[in-house]
Amino acid sequence: MTTVRSFTTLPELVVPEFRPTLSELNLFQGNLEDLNPSIYSFIYDLNTRLYTDYTKKQRIIALPAGTTMNYVDDGFPEYPDNTLIAKTFYYNVDDRDESLGKNIIETRVLIKINGDWELGNYKWNDAQTEAYLDTEGATLAISWIDNAGETNNVDYVIPTSENCFTCHNNNNRITPIGPRLRSMNFNIEGENQLQSFINNGHLGNITDISGITSLPHWENSLEINENRVRAYFDMNCAHCHSPGGHHNLNYYEAMDLRYETSFDDSNIFDKRYSIMSRIQTSVEGYSMPFLGVSTPHQEAIDLIVPYLESLE
Repeated sequence: MTTVRSFTTLPELVVPEFRPTLSELNLFQGNLEDLNPSIYSFIYDLNTRLYTDYTKKQRIIALPAGTTMNYVDDGFPEYPDNTLIAKTFYYNVDDRDESLGKNIIETRVLIKINGDWELGNYKWNDAQTEAYLDTEGATLAISWIDNAGETNNVDYVIPTSENCFTCHNNNNRITPIGPRLRSMNFNIEGENQLQSFINNGHLGNITDISGITSLPHWENSLEINENRVRAYFDMNCAHCHSPGGHHNLNYYEAMDLRYETSFDDSNIFDKRYSIMSRIQTSVEGYSMPFLGVSTPHQEAIDLIVPYLESLE
């Protein structure tokens, strides 16, 4: 009698450690440059996104086996220790034909270790076969073709560790910026993203999402302009311009650009001319947002400047 045994080889678990190379974290399966997430991680998206020189981004969360992120309120869920959040920045060679490939620049990683978040950045090599843990940053000349067939050029800045801490710092503790529940509460291909998280066992401590608010999509022309502008500020500026943020050290100069802050308390009116100036420049140290604007965000400028001018 012959006994036939079947062996199933599962992918290795995601490693919540800052190892020298990205491949050692097991975030992706198959060829690294394909950015195919491990079965132990999942992709998420945001309704209003952080602008970074027109890059494309892939966002991933990897939770430890047998755990969930748990509902607390409309803000950040409670992420368990050893959660890993990764964001990979890339440009398509030609936005009109994604089959022509992409130029992957960097993968930024947050890992929750013993109750505190730590951050690291992986810079991809030219061959697109590996990314290496990097603290020094770099400036890269990048070009790509957009949907209109125009060639675009940017001096893309990979941030230093100090740059990363500046934006992710709140009261001297590192914190995520994007993945709040209200920023993930929208439909993707006909299904609500938060409901999908619940159905797939990624989000716990909640079954009914009807009470969770949704941050407006800043490009939604059906929204009133004030809400669109405030949503853009919330995602792109509030991590620095809010209590505990990097740019709110001086009380009299402070703005609070969180979406939930009332207009009167935001200080937007008093700072409107400064905002208009800063969002239209790429001058390092003066631009707003602080990083990722070697090319100012023209579509956002076209929305924000008329709104601020209307406050006269």
